[in-house]
Amino acid sequence: MPDTKAPKAALSEPQKALIKLGLVRDIDLALHLPLRYEDETRVVKLRDCREGDTAQFEGTVTACDVTYRPRRQLVVTVDDGSDTCVLRFFNFYPSQQKSLAVGTQVRVRGELKGGFLGWQMVHPTCKPAGGELPTALTPVYSTVASLPQTYLRKAVLGGLARADLSDTFPPGVTEALKPLVGAPREALTFLHQPGPEVPLASLEDRNHPAWQRLKAEELLAQQLSQLQSKREREVLRSPALAAKPGGLHEQLLGVLPFQLTAAQRRVGEEIAQDLGRNLPMHRLLQGDVGSGKTVVAALAAAIAIDAGWQGALMAPTEILAEQHFRKLIGWLEPLFAPKGLRVAWLTGSQKKKERTEMLALIASGEAALVVGTHAVIQDLVQFKNLGLAIIDEQHRFGVAQRLALRAKMKDTGQEPHLLMMSATPIPRTLAMSYYADLDVSTIDELPPGRTPVITKLIADSRRDEVTQRIRSQLAEGRQVYWVCPLIEESEALDLTNATATHEALSAALPGVMVGLLHSRMPVPEKKAVMSLFTGGQMGVLVSTTVIEVGVDVPNASLMVIEHAERFGLSQLHQLRGRVGRGAAASACILLFSTGESGRLGETARARLKAMAETADGFEIARRDLEIRGPGEFLGARQSGAPLLRFADLATDTELLAWARQLAPMMLDRYPELAEKHTARWLGGKSEFLKA
Repeated sequence: MPDTKAPKAALSEPQKALIKLGLVRDIDLALHLPLRYEDETRVVKLRDCREGDTAQFEGTVTACDVTYRPRRQLVVTVDDGSDTCVLRFFNFYPSQQKSLAVGTQVRVRGELKGGFLGWQMVHPTCKPAGGELPTALTPVYSTVASLPQTYLRKAVLGGLARADLSDTFPPGVTEALKPLVGAPREALTFLHQPGPEVPLASLEDRNHPAWQRLKAEELLAQQLSQLQSKREREVLRSPALAAKPGGLHEQLLGVLPFQLTAAQRRVGEEIAQDLGRNLPMHRLLQGDVGSGKTVVAALAAAIAIDAGWQGALMAPTEILAEQHFRKLIGWLEPLFAPKGLRVAWLTGSQKKKERTEMLALIASGEAALVVGTHAVIQDLVQFKNLGLAIIDEQHRFGVAQRLALRAKMKDTGQEPHLLMMSATPIPRTLAMSYYADLDVSTIDELPPGRTPVITKLIADSRRDEVTQRIRSQLAEGRQVYWVCPLIEESEALDLTNATATHEALSAALPGVMVGLLHSRMPVPEKKAVMSLFTGGQMGVLVSTTVIEVGVDVPNASLMVIEHAERFGLSQLHQLRGRVGRGAAASACILLFSTGESGRLGETARARLKAMAETADGFEIARRDLEIRGPGEFLGARQSGAPLLRFADLATDTELLAWARQLAPMMLDRYPELAEKHTARWLGGKSEFLKA
């Protein structure tokens, strides 16, 4: 185990690499499981092998030459008595050439490729022949350049030997989970050093009882940590904020230019009940793109402000924050004016004078509602009495940022109520695990007047047809988005950049104002472009994904997403939600490129198929979880608390249900075991699960 207290200079490169990988404690090393295994336990004859086998054989080197066609390479021929195999090394050293001199007896391991010219291996591993064969499969671990597998294997086995791996399950609970390997040490020892008789398939698909044991342990640690944080929060206190008859909440309902949907009313009541208690609200408000989350947030803020407290709304981008700000000012400022209250605006790009003025309004309490980006949580921002913190697109924020907003009232011994909003619906299995400590409200209907968006998949080779479709939309007085995934050329990703697309569309659409928007533009330029598009003067907006959330232009009826195969499902769904916001029939064109292979990859095909088949955000989220795993939904929630490394939410639902049931009983009856179990699995990271 690396000594993390030793001076940096005193640590060897492999020790520094262990720390970089997060392998600090003995238990970290023990839980660093192999990516795959190599079978070095037997030597075979070449005549018994088949194309594609990973084989290990012994033989005599009969030729060793450096050739230069088609490129410089070391070509070695080895004869094992039954057949010969040519070994090719494109990167090699003089010492390697020397160790493979003609007449040398070698043991070779690699993937066999066949052909008219006989067997070949490219960059196989070679060592002297003879010597004892291992008795277990050889583990291959995830590592970094300065950490050789041999060093890492030794470190892992050392950590495994030293770690406290006593059983932390309460007595009798494993009976419900047959078949499980008896104890953590037994399971881990097996997975680090499985015998040659173990089918590789059972290790790779993680169905072996040893894997099941670790999955159960991991899910239990996660459930214990979240239940513990929920109970700790129940001890904390927040101001009880009750809606007043005839107050701001009712006044706002009276001046809104539309009727609330039944779903908006329902979630509004759920939030109002939470705010009326002196326990901190910790609620996730989820609703599809355009379902009207902002007005629900405004009504919640009205309750807090009416009770004499401040509200804050934090959004991940300036465009989204400004969108909220405009709506909230329109609804609330006329109601605030008679009371001498203001809506404050805070972003990183503000001029110093304006910023100083806003900070003074917030500190005095005159700013009843503060809207902004990350600037809202900076140390200089002192609230007089923050009662409600609202975080939009919560998965786009880091855990530390969410904790910082909640900590704004620490001095008073109270916590603000916390409302998190997301247009990426959380699948049920994810809600059961990573959001087990949250109450979830769902807006499951769209406001009337939203038109369904037709989604079409079109190959990149038909771009001219798409340009023609744009012309016809513009002729009808409509506006168009064109979204690109990159803003500059990259050798690795041969994508048409946003600038080139902007130039091409400007040339193809003479007389039409075509705008360009990307994340590296100065803020004033972004604002100028957006105001031209929002005002209707600009016909086409070419953009990177900065318009993914928060842009509301009802006149835009066509969305073209270039290289759609490179976007995640949730992101595609968010982008599609930018059109269909008015009365005009709207469409989303997913332009895809098949690249040199001429065909789409399996994952990309599944994503695009899902987009064409459904507009239901929850169905999209379910399929995204299947395709991509949980990272897309959690965003930075996992900073410091890793995503599940071993369990799979899509397939391990029974284990998850078992862990959810066991966690409260274990906390109540076996608190010492519960504490030991979470410390083993999460270390100091459980704090992050509370954000």
